[in-house]
Amino acid sequence: MHGEYKMLGGKLVVIDLDVRHGRLADVRLSGDFFLEPDSALRTIDAALEDQPAQATENELANAVRDALPPDVMMYGLSPEAIAVAVHRALHGEAEA
Repeated sequence: MHGEYKMLGGKLVVIDLDVRHGRLADVRLSGDFFLEPDSALRTIDAALEDQPAQATENELANAVRDALPPDVMMYGLSPEAIAVAVHRALHGEAEA
């Protein structure tokens, strides 16, 4: 599944994922945003991995936020934008 979201005033957020047994699997975040340190990308993927496919955007954003250390810098990206992209992937919604 594939979802995209262009954050208002931000960058393109892209999520590719599968669903297995009602849970997110093989989650891969990409886009034209910037993260410091680079390892935060793996942390975000891991935070979303195994989340329930029925999770709300708020629950997904909180999972990302809770997994990231306080020193992570996100440029053109937010936990909420990631959650929107996941929701779009899960529900086959086109970018708006």
